[in-house]
Amino acid sequence: MTFPVPTRRLAAVVAASTVVVLVLGSPSVLLAVEAALVVVAVVDLVLSPSPRRIGVERHLPASAVLDAPTTMSWTVTNPGRRGVTVSVADQLAPSLRADRRRWRLRVGGGEAVEVDTGLRPSRRGRFEPTDVVVRTEGPLGLVARQRTRQAPGRMFVYPRFPSRDDAELRVRRARRVEAGLRTAQGRGGGTEFDQLREYTPDDESRRIDWAATARTGRPIVRTYRAERNQVVVTLLDNGRVMAGQVAGVPRVEHAMDAAMALTSVAARLGDRAGLVAFDTTVRAVVPPGSGARQVGRVADAFPELEPVLAESDYAGAFAETLSRFRRRALLVVLTDLVEQALLESLLPALPLIASRHRVLVAAVHDPDLVRWAEAPPDDAEQAYRAAAAVDALDERGRAAARLRGLGATVLDAQPGELSGRLCDLYLDVKAIGAL
Repeated sequence: MTFPVPTRRLAAVVAASTVVVLVLGSPSVLLAVEAALVVVAVVDLVLSPSPRRIGVERHLPASAVLDAPTTMSWTVTNPGRRGVTVSVADQLAPSLRADRRRWRLRVGGGEAVEVDTGLRPSRRGRFEPTDVVVRTEGPLGLVARQRTRQAPGRMFVYPRFPSRDDAELRVRRARRVEAGLRTAQGRGGGTEFDQLREYTPDDESRRIDWAATARTGRPIVRTYRAERNQVVVTLLDNGRVMAGQVAGVPRVEHAMDAAMALTSVAARLGDRAGLVAFDTTVRAVVPPGSGARQVGRVADAFPELEPVLAESDYAGAFAETLSRFRRRALLVVLTDLVEQALLESLLPALPLIASRHRVLVAAVHDPDLVRWAEAPPDDAEQAYRAAAAVDALDERGRAAARLRGLGATVLDAQPGELSGRLCDLYLDVKAIGAL
């Protein structure tokens, strides 16, 4: 529905004329002037073009990254013969942090004008803005017509990937090491057979292939390379323990960065990386895949993933994992080492997967706890805080010990170190053929 809207110019004209008439004229003259202004305003309204005829198109980027700048634009088209003043207001979500959401434009007849604004999203998710308010002014600029238009758009905001460069560095390093092991005399890494070649003085005697030696009459050794096509599955806990913040960022954001880094390294080194995200139920499953595009498939599961303030169903998540991944794999559980939560959820369910798969549990701890626990207190408040920090760290240590007792490898890293150390652990497992 179209609504008439008085402009600021009309208000200014009415105020000025009222003052002038009251100073120089009489109340009857004032009424006549005001009536004339009403007539002029009605005529201006009639002559103003309909906002239905004004074309408005929103151009949203398909994707954006949390807290990273991006740009969106609008195209305003005037199909009429004469120019028109158009105001556009977009109902964007506040968390998109748009530099501007309103424009007042002069669009000539048969012309199109494009305007843009910067965005810096502060929240992950799927954004689907629809409504745009369009206002067209009359020739005198006294009255405008306003209508809400539909201009659907969609944009996904992805989590940050601050460890991207570190992951790339580890991929290059691992490839150089593997190439060196395959070409260096007397050395062969991994457990997957690579080739037979003639023995050299630097070779280990245990690498000698006696059957090939007997056939050729010359000493022959076997060389190996790191196994490929192994399966690495990240199980991302999306329950309440992941909603808390560490270094100003929710734990789940640290876990997402680690999941993308691990996927990037594993998939590009020839292994097959996948994802299971869960809380009270399984929220997303990304089948294992390899190649540089796999990290994008994993990242696609993250925009709408927000922690659920309830205990995660580890038994259900592990059962889903076992049904999908029957081959022995490296299962990386990204969670938090909260002893009470682990006692009730993770620890009872861990034997389901520990007997068949290699399990690595990774978490990020709050550096403030370490600082509070180690700093000498100056007053009673700091002493109580230090005692609480020591107790929290002891609790994390007990939780890690319980997990190790069930056969899991445990990593409890500082913010900014989780992704790198997790990738290093994966590379160590891969290098020794521990899968």
